[in-house]
Amino acid sequence: MTSRDTILQRLRGELSKSEPVGEPAPVEVWPKTNPAPETMADSFSKELTAVHGEVIRCGNIEEAGRKLAELAKEAGWTKIGAMDRPGVRAAAGELPAETIHWASPDWQPRGIAEFEASVVEADALLADTGSCLISCPTAGDRLLCYLPIACVVVARMDRLAEHLPAVWPSVVAWAGDPSLSGEFVIVTGPSRTADIEKILILGVHGPKRLVVLLVG
Repeated sequence: MTSRDTILQRLRGELSKSEPVGEPAPVEVWPKTNPAPETMADSFSKELTAVHGEVIRCGNIEEAGRKLAELAKEAGWTKIGAMDRPGVRAAAGELPAETIHWASPDWQPRGIAEFEASVVEADALLADTGSCLISCPTAGDRLLCYLPIACVVVARMDRLAEHLPAVWPSVVAWAGDPSLSGEFVIVTGPSRTADIEKILILGVHGPKRLVVLLVG
């Protein structure tokens, strides 16, 4: 028997005398506290504003439509790409018909990048980080979140959640549905990066401007 074998035999003997270790108690990293919707709305707005995003509160979808039309007029958006979702359809009613272009499966990235803005709809808003969770069934839907210089997100108050684990069951159900395709995109403010001198630059890897129309 070698010295190594002797040491290992001693270790096994000592370990066999130890009491068995039970299963560790589960630790809830993100406990659910079920805050009030208005509390989550305030938290979401604070977090998103901190990363240079914008939140516009709208009492109803009609007001959201007027705000969207105002944004387009002020920014001079004449070519807007849009997800074909109910909330986006309702909010886009105030825009000139020739301005809005509805997502098509045959869209190419170069064409999407030519839009001055995009309008998408959020499936969930995460209050703890100011993030928008957006389901994107097609590549065109996903690229609408990235390529145009500005992105407007339409979202209802009832889509607010305190954190990602709170919406995880619905995400899992969506991902497990064989009739659905695509992916989720998490958007937290406009794209931003900083160089070695810590100078913040917006719009390098995605939209330079992100606006959330929070409806309700």
